[in-house]
Amino acid sequence: MPRVTSVRKAAVEFIPERADPGVLYVSKRFKTAMHLCCCGCGAEVITPLNPAKWQLVEHGSDVSLFPSVGNWSFPCRSHYWIRKGRVQWAASMNQQQIDFVRRRDEFSANEQFDVKPSRDRGLVRRFSNWLKKLVSDQE
Repeated sequence: MPRVTSVRKAAVEFIPERADPGVLYVSKRFKTAMHLCCCGCGAEVITPLNPAKWQLVEHGSDVSLFPSVGNWSFPCRSHYWIRKGRVQWAASMNQQQIDFVRRRDEFSANEQFDVKPSRDRGLVRRFSNWLKKLVSDQE
């Protein structure tokens, strides 16, 4: 299956058993989106829609999914953005960078649900800024 270059939204209540490439299935009831990996490997990518994970933004008939989709647990290790219905490929990341992103995501989720004491929030912000700089320097 070739790489997907664009994605269209399909509003569903339940994620279908058989997905089509280039379709982002969105269940608002279950606050979840799913699509087949845009690299063409066929892996199912599940993105929970909540402030600590991913956010879906609708632009008329087009959609954006934030933050990027990093499929680092899949053999393809693909990394891309879905912006206004278009797939934009991100730079590949080494294992150290992936580990940093995972830690940042864990910190963000803990902060979102107020799991960490408030004194840690400055650390999370500094860590996030440092990571953004590291990733941008790689591009």
